[in-house]
Amino acid sequence: MLKKHAIESHPYIGVFSSTSEELTVIPPVRKEIFEDALETPVVRTTIGGTRVNGALMDINSNGAVVSDIIEEREIEKLLDHVKVTVIPDLQNALGNNILLNDHGALIHPEIGKKAEKTIRSELEVEVEKGTIAGVKMVGSVAVATNKGILCHPRVTDKEIEMIEELFQVPVSKGTANHGSGWIGTCMVANTKGAVIGDQTTPIEIGRIEEGLGYLED
Repeated sequence: MLKKHAIESHPYIGVFSSTSEELTVIPPVRKEIFEDALETPVVRTTIGGTRVNGALMDINSNGAVVSDIIEEREIEKLLDHVKVTVIPDLQNALGNNILLNDHGALIHPEIGKKAEKTIRSELEVEVEKGTIAGVKMVGSVAVATNKGILCHPRVTDKEIEMIEELFQVPVSKGTANHGSGWIGTCMVANTKGAVIGDQTTPIEIGRIEEGLGYLED
């Protein structure tokens, strides 16, 4: 199910939220739309006292990786639902800098070797460094599920080839929020549905449905 939404009037759902097949993490706002669209339990929390959960963490079915600004009480809240690994790295906006599903992780080229190794082992995925449309903040310009990936429209053929091999799903191009190629900031998605910024147009929704495999159902 796809739902259009805004968080406190902001259409950048992916900045505030993160999801997997098993769990969704949002700020302390109403959770019903996320529950309906994504069909997962929803945890309402902050990270480091901020509400930009989607920028500071990433999650798949095997666990969550979180920026080291997270506070102990916030870790405890997440641990009730998912394995949590805190990653200290200069590129600590992990949600912005990691594109993730249950098969692979594409990470910012400047993420350190120790963090790369931790992501590989804790999330149980293959890991590669790279860009999308030449952008290093790969989690900001794409959304990945276990059925498909939607990328910034300027993603190159070479990048697509590498991404499809890593993630084992097809890649398509699209936008959200009325023309933004920063797909990862505009929405969250799993194989069951998506929550999309409320400025997203019907044409964009059609491309999202096709690219993430919802029409196959």
